[in-house]
Amino acid sequence: MIKVMLADDEDLVRSGLRMILGSAGDIEVVAECDDGHLVADLARRHRPHVVLLDIRMRSSDGLTALRKLRAIPDPPRIAMLTTFDVDEYVSEALRLGASGFLLKDTEPEQLVRAVRDLALGGAVLDPGVAARVLAAVADGERAAEPARRLLASLSEREREVLVLIGQGMSNAEIGGTLHLSEATVKGYVSSVLGKIGAVNRVQAALVAFRGGLIA
Repeated sequence: MIKVMLADDEDLVRSGLRMILGSAGDIEVVAECDDGHLVADLARRHRPHVVLLDIRMRSSDGLTALRKLRAIPDPPRIAMLTTFDVDEYVSEALRLGASGFLLKDTEPEQLVRAVRDLALGGAVLDPGVAARVLAAVADGERAAEPARRLLASLSEREREVLVLIGQGMSNAEIGGTLHLSEATVKGYVSSVLGKIGAVNRVQAALVAFRGGLIA
């Protein structure tokens, strides 16, 4: 079972996430929290594999909770919950080790898939917020030349895969778009990450954005 912890100060949001994740046979919500100050202690107690963490919380902002979570030995994978209006917290969250960004109203199937990907060590970027996340993280500076040099090492097919990664697509969705098997896409993704020195899909998408591959 994939153990998940929900940290959001809106009861309705947590209720919706709990209901969606509870419908998946391989996911269990083991803890919930509406107070950022309590997030790390609850995570130590329940040892979730994945934490869905509100980027803004009234009692303590999500970044403070993120720092504390990342300091736990063998920390969980953490995806920040945000609204469509991405703010200045995004860049800092990525720097602090967040494994992705999800909209609070993410489609149920996409949410379940994202949690599974996170539990396997992946990173997630909601398609509905991808462009804004990348723009916020880039701080208005594309740093074009270094990124373009990295992108020059990619084949045409790898560049196509990277563009779709930047749009927040999963391996299955990329395979459907490019008419490739999911296993083949996984190979391309690994190759892309290796060539451009990215540790996850979010960092790869950022390189693509800075290099002008993604508008």
